[in-house]
Amino acid sequence: MAGAQSGVLVLQPRFRKGFRTPTGRLTDFVSGRINTKGKFDFTHGRAVARIRMPDATGVWPAFWLLGNGDWPATGEIDIMEFVGEKDWIGVALHGPGYSGETPLVNKHFFEDGSDVTQWHEYAVEWSAQVIEFQVDGHTLYRATRPMVEHYGKWVFDGPQHVILNFAVGGVYPYKTNGIDMPYSGVPADTVERIRAGEIRMEVDWVRVYGAK
Repeated sequence: MAGAQSGVLVLQPRFRKGFRTPTGRLTDFVSGRINTKGKFDFTHGRAVARIRMPDATGVWPAFWLLGNGDWPATGEIDIMEFVGEKDWIGVALHGPGYSGETPLVNKHFFEDGSDVTQWHEYAVEWSAQVIEFQVDGHTLYRATRPMVEHYGKWVFDGPQHVILNFAVGGVYPYKTNGIDMPYSGVPADTVERIRAGEIRMEVDWVRVYGAK
């Protein structure tokens, strides 16, 4: 797929040894998170973004929707999560009774010759009965209301806002690669590439359409 035509949004982690967050937590990385909470949300419809990601073990960029109330009571729709293995991305739903290690999860494996470092469109089609995840227009997973209600309450009839973020390390990368040094889920070569400014997530555009 062709590249971006008019510039991109860049979310890029930086190494900042001993950085203290506004909540007082100490960390060695700072990064980017953009959301539309309090500015824009929607209930049912289609959300899609055109994104290119880095080939880097232990990173955790994501494109997702989140309910405006307490988590997981108002739901979370993970349209795309990438944890450093460039041949696949994950999708998931979170809600009461199916949060954290959710059973409502799937992976999309790219065809030979394609991976996350190329431009792809990641999307969700969201209705009152079905949530369908897509990559480049092809469905990779469909969760129906009865499937969700097998585990807990369906909480996807209320407004959700849009989030794009770039995390480094954490539970999901660690459970994928088993690396614990120098950081949980993050090997030394990824740290050095972050120091050098080589790792970033690029977003060409984000579009949201109302329900048909």
